[in-house]
Amino acid sequence: MNNKSKIESILLASGQEVSFKELSKFLKIKDFSKIVKELEEKYNNKESGIHIAVNNKKIQLVTNPDNSKILRNYLQEEVKNELTKPSLETLTIIAYRQPISKEELEQIRGVNCSLILRNLLIKGLIESQEEQDGLVTSYSITMDFLRHLGISSTTDLPNYDKLNNDENLQRILKYEE
Repeated sequence: MNNKSKIESILLASGQEVSFKELSKFLKIKDFSKIVKELEEKYNNKESGIHIAVNNKKIQLVTNPDNSKILRNYLQEEVKNELTKPSLETLTIIAYRQPISKEELEQIRGVNCSLILRNLLIKGLIESQEEQDGLVTSYSITMDFLRHLGISSTTDLPNYDKLNNDENLQRILKYEE
């Protein structure tokens, strides 16, 4: 696997900007200029819905600016609607397994959770925390979520101890590592 492919995967999985310094440390790459130029040539065109944004020695996958109006309409519709079944599933997993990374959520659910996480963040039901290395973001529920349910702790959730320590889930997560 080449470095360009590795960087694309990291950018997609992280869902946020990643500094050249972090990538250099993790992938042991010294000069990013050629790779960044190749990524920009690959993505930054009218036919691509994905673009590469570079600012202050940080890089991120973003949407094509030409699609901003349709995205704004789509996301406003998503945010104002009630929680969907996939959103509720994701929120439940976060509540019982927090803090949990996007990758772990996707292992459990078997699908990409980026848009769902974004909507839950916007609604104030979850919050994100970056790990020290900056490559992994973990998600936890918020106090607003607890207040909305009328509980004071996640341990008040039904079957919390059983579901928080489920052996089958532990095996799945360890197997996927």
